[in-house]
Order: sequence, then structure tokens, then C-alpha cells
Amino acid sequence: MKLELDGRTAVVTGASKGIGLAVAHALRGEGANVVAGALTGSPELTALTEDGHTVEVLGDLTTASGCQDLVDRAVDRFGGIDVLVNNVGGVHPRTDGFLAVTDEDWQWAVEVNLFSAVRATRAALPHLLRAAPSTIVTICSVNATLPDPGVIDYSAAKAALRSFTKSLSKEVGPAGVRVNTVSPGPVETALWLGAGGVADTISRAQGVDAADVRQAAVAGTPTERFTRPDEVAQVVLLLASTTAGNITGADVLIDGGMVTTM
Repeated sequence: MKLELDGRTAVVTGASKGIGLAVAHALRGEGANVVAGALTGSPELTALTEDGHTVEVLGDLTTASGCQDLVDRAVDRFGGIDVLVNNVGGVHPRTDGFLAVTDEDWQWAVEVNLFSAVRATRAALPHLLRAAPSTIVTICSVNATLPDPGVIDYSAAKAALRSFTKSLSKEVGPAGVRVNTVSPGPVETALWLGAGGVADTISRAQGVDAADVRQAAVAGTPTERFTRPDEVAQVVLLLASTTAGNITGADVLIDGGMVTTM
């Protein structure tokens, strides 16, 4: 399949690891220039910059200034932006119930999972409009439509993110900017499987083995496994490409069949 991403410029947020790093790798594999934003770097991301077609930009992408700096660096280096991938996100399992979730917890979840995308999109949109046809692909979550009390603030923030992207797609679609989301279920990343991640946090709170938590997360799904970051990246590439030129306002699930409703 010819994706026609060669020579186009993509900005990816949260690109130092996990899904964001996989997306950056996949875009480079298709010949795109990549401007990779992250709070902190990683050896894997630094290695990706060695060919000169990937630029690493470190900063706080939950802030307007951090997002603007990322976009400005992309425009300065490559002359414009054709693709924005909003990937910044995070979750803290709320193992003590709703009443233990503070205002600060709620604010953190909204800043990381909603406002990071709002602010990056606001900074990039003028350039995307000039480059149209162009695309925005935002990493959402199955929890946008599968609310879970164990991640109550995360679920609410992702639902708001899904609504934001759908609304934006209606505004900018006539101008040639397509806006879509990808909603993974559990993914093999540090967010789920690393130290302090979801499985580790739940295992300590419940006194069970982290491996059992991992198995329970996908038990009963048709594929009975976690999604790999590179599998999410391939869906992002498709939505970013001209191959998907009339898809906008859509949400693409990649969850191993976890969501059972139509």
C-alpha cells in the first residue's frame, strides 16, 4: 500500500517511548520527517535522530509554551507541518475509590490527557491549514466509551478528548484537515507493564501477582493478548496517509475485541 508520507513532516508528542516512539519509527520508515516531542528523552529516540530527518524536542507538552516550542521547531527545521500525532497521555489507577481522588488528581488527568492535545492542536493548526490536505491523529482509549471506576478521571478525560476531536473534525474538514482518533485497549508499554504502571500498581494494592493482573486485563477478549505499540503505529500511519483521504471524525479501535458493542 502506498501511503505517500515520504517527504511530509510529522510532529509526534510523547515520542520518547511506547506508542509515540513506535509512531515516530513508523513515520520515518515511510520517509517522513519527524519532529518528536517528549518531556524527557530516551536512548531509542536519540538514535532515531542520527539520520538528520528526526528532530528531538524536549519540553513539557502539557503547557501551551511547550507545545508552541515544539511546533515552532518543526516549522523552522522543515518549513511546515503536514501531520500532527497527539500521543501524550497518562493514567494513575485509583485503587482507593472515587472519594480518594482529589481535585489535584482530576486536574492532572485532564491536563495530561485532554489539554496536552488541545494545546498541541492549537499551536499546529495554522500550519496544518496552510499545508492542507493534512491530518491530525490523536491517541485516545477504549476507556472513552468503557468508563472504569479504577481509572475514573482518566476515563472522563479520554471521553472529553474524543468529543473534542469529533467537534474539531467538523470545523476543519471543509478546509482539508482530517481529524481522527485511535483508541487502544491494553498496550505493551511501560504505562501498563513497567514499574509503577497499571499492573504493578494494582498488584500492590490488591496483594496479587502483577502477571495475574496483566492476564486478567485481556481475559475474555477474542485475541486474549495485549496490543503491541507497532500495531497501533500502523493504524496511525493509515489515518495519516492519503490512502485514508475521506476518513475524518472517526475513532478506530485496536483492542483485541475488548469492546463488544457495535
